[in-house]
This record gives sequence, structure tokens and C-alpha cells, in this order.
Amino acid sequence: MRCLLALAALCVALPTAPSELHTWNFRVLLDDRAIGEHRFTLRAAGDERELVSEARFDVRLLFVSAYRYRHEALERWDGNCLRSLAARTETNGQTLTVNAALRNGRLVVDRPDASETYEGCVMTFAYWNPRILAAQRLLNSQTGELLPVKVTPQGEQTAYVRGERRPAERYRIEAPGLQIDLWYAEGQWVALEAPASGGRRLRYELM
Repeated sequence: MRCLLALAALCVALPTAPSELHTWNFRVLLDDRAIGEHRFTLRAAGDERELVSEARFDVRLLFVSAYRYRHEALERWDGNCLRSLAARTETNGQTLTVNAALRNGRLVVDRPDASETYEGCVMTFAYWNPRILAAQRLLNSQTGELLPVKVTPQGEQTAYVRGERRPAERYRIEAPGLQIDLWYAEGQWVALEAPASGGRRLRYELM
């Protein structure tokens, strides 16, 4: 958390245009067992956006920690294109950092094992932005990999939103090693589900 706060303190202030603040606070469940929370905070002013993502998961078996996950990311956007990224992920004590920044009109992504440069408009798996549903590639902020994606509409279903069932449109995003289902109600992201190891399901419920 100290790392994320330090990054936020270094951010250049957004323009003086009226800003909008949006938050998504999800309860995270493994099957039907609550294991943590994931909070997204988006501040927008004109075409500039700043997104803070904070996740904390803990899975315990017989009072012993079996899985510990912490993820912190700060993303800055120009419209729908990523301008910079600073992410730190800790999984069972192993830490991975990813940083990205625009240089000469190209996005340079640095991760522990490589540095890559990408042309054009790059987006992360920014579930809060429905425009990702038209993307053909998305940047994994945890690993720094730009992945080809396939998005398939799953039709209208219901989603559990703040204690109530609501009609929503379901979409499936598939990428190498990933399958993520998203629900949007009236254009707003409200739920997520993905397969986990051992045949389990990871689920996000909006609080």
C-alpha cells in the first residue's frame, strides 16, 4: 500500500476541468466463500483518466494461509488509450512489477524479464471501460504481456448487484491461458467470473 500511495503522490495533477469520480468495490468469492475485495477508483477530467486498482485476497485452510494475493496498479489514460502504468503484484510472497510509459508515441512496457514496445492505442483489461469489448489485444497489467483476445457476447442474463438480481449483458473474453466473463448493466460493469484452479470459480460481486 505504501508503494501505491507514493505513486499516487507523484502523479501530475489532472487539468482544472470538472472531474468525475467513479468507484467499483467488489467482494471477491472463491466458489461461495469470501476471500477478499478488489476496489477500482477512476478519476476523469476531460480526456484524461486516472485509475487506481487495489486487490487483497486470502485463502485459508484449517487456519493456515494457503494463498495470499496483493495487487496495486496505477493507470493513466488519454481517452481510451493507456499513457502509463505502474503495477505491483505479490502472490504467495513472490513480487512482480510492471511499468509502462509513452515514449515517442509508442508504449514501452518494462517487466522483470523483458522490455517491449507497442504501436497504436493500447488498452489494459480495463473491465470498467466497455470499449475493451471491441479490442483485439489487451495488456495484462499483472504480467506486462500484450495478449490477443476474443470477445463473445453471451446474451442477457442476471447479475448479483448490491444485494439484488439485475438484468445484464454477459460477455466472455478469451486469451491464452485466460477466460473471463463480464456483466454490464446499462453500460456499467457490475460483475466478473473466471475459472480457478481445482475446478473452482472466482467471482466478483459489486458491493
